[in-house]
Amino acid sequence: MANIPQRIIHEWLRHDKKFPHVWCAGCSNGIVLGSIIRALAGMNIDRDDIVMVSGIGCSSRMPVYVDFNTLHTLHGRSIAYATGIKMHKPHLKVIVITGDGDCTAIGGNHMIHAARRNIDLTVILINNSIYGMTGGQASPTTPHEAIATTAPYGNIEPDFNVCDLAMGAGASFVARTTAFHTVEVQNIVREAIDHPGFALIEVISACPVIYGRLNKKGGPPQMLKDMRDNSVPLSAAEKLPPEKLEGKIIRGVLRKEIKPEFCASYADLVKRVQAMGGEK
Repeated sequence: MANIPQRIIHEWLRHDKKFPHVWCAGCSNGIVLGSIIRALAGMNIDRDDIVMVSGIGCSSRMPVYVDFNTLHTLHGRSIAYATGIKMHKPHLKVIVITGDGDCTAIGGNHMIHAARRNIDLTVILINNSIYGMTGGQASPTTPHEAIATTAPYGNIEPDFNVCDLAMGAGASFVARTTAFHTVEVQNIVREAIDHPGFALIEVISACPVIYGRLNKKGGPPQMLKDMRDNSVPLSAAEKLPPEKLEGKIIRGVLRKEIKPEFCASYADLVKRVQAMGGEK
C-alpha cells in the first residue's frame, strides 16, 4: 500500500523526458504538484479531457512535467490562452497554474475579467510572495516591509489580498490553503475542478532559497512549520475576534456560489441568434 501514491504520481508524469526538474531544493511547487495529481487521479475524468496551462515563473514550469494536455505560454497570459481553449472546447477541464507575479502583476487584468465573466477555469495561484525565477524582485504579494532584491531596505508597498481581489471581481469559487496542508490542497482542487464557474485557489508556498534567505525565515522545514502554525481554518476563524487573526492565514473555501457560466451563456446566445436566422 505504501507504494500506491508513488505509482500514481509516476504514472501522471513525463518522467522519461522532462526530468530532473528545475525547482530548488525545498521549493513547495513539487508538494503542490503531488496534491494536484492525487486530486485528478481520484476523479472520473478522462486524461485526454484535462488541459494544464501556465505562463512564466517557477510554478509555471509545472505543465512541462505532467503527462496530459499542456500549454506553456507567455508571461501573464495563461488565463487568456486558457479562455481560448475553454471557449473552443467547453467540455475540457482547464487548469491554470500561475504564480503571484504572473497572475497578479502582468496577468492581473486577465484574472480579474475571467473572474468577472465566470468562465469555467480552475486557477491555482501558487503564492511564494516573490519573483523567484527572475532574481527575487518584489511582487504584488510581497508583504509590507519584507526584503526583496528590488526592496533591499524593505517593501514599502501594501500587498494584495489575492482572494479578496478575486471575490471583488466576481469569482464564484475562491479558496485559500497552504503547501503544508497537502490533503486540504488535494480536496480543494477536486472541489474547484467540479465547480461550474471560475475557481481561484491561492496556495501559500515557500521559496526558501530566495525569499526565505532574504527574510531569514529558516530552511524549508521551518517555513512549512510556519504555514502550519500561522494558519487558521475558516470554521475557527469565524469564531475569533479580529485581533486574534492578525497576521494569520485563513484557510478554506471562502466563497462558493452558482452563477451563470460564460461558455454556457455564450452557447445559448449562439442558439438564439441561429434561431433568428443569424441576420437580425
